[in-house]
Amino acid sequence: MVSTAYADTPAQILDGYSAQARTVPAPSRGQQFFTMRHGHDWACATCHGAMPTGNGQHAATGKTIAPLAPAFNPERFTNATKTEKWLRRNCGDVVGRDCTPLEKADILSWLMTLKP
Repeated sequence: MVSTAYADTPAQILDGYSAQARTVPAPSRGQQFFTMRHGHDWACATCHGAMPTGNGQHAATGKTIAPLAPAFNPERFTNATKTEKWLRRNCGDVVGRDCTPLEKADILSWLMTLKP
């Protein structure tokens, strides 16, 4: 599990997941994971959009979701505890289990490549 201490940057959180995975993340795998369905009704992209650089909308509640990519929402991925909470919840909804550290690292590495 990622440290529950405050993390200043998305890069710090990515470093934690990469260290746990003991491998280098791949943005291309992250994008693929984000956009595909994993045997459940939703993909990450269902609510966040295929390009999560703008607002998304929760599929069940209709609630607006702020952009997920850190370059478009500087509040994203700045707190390891909050990041882990939301990933645990969303991976459960999308994949039906906790995501692995490598899956988390891949997704975050892809999100960090998205620039204005």
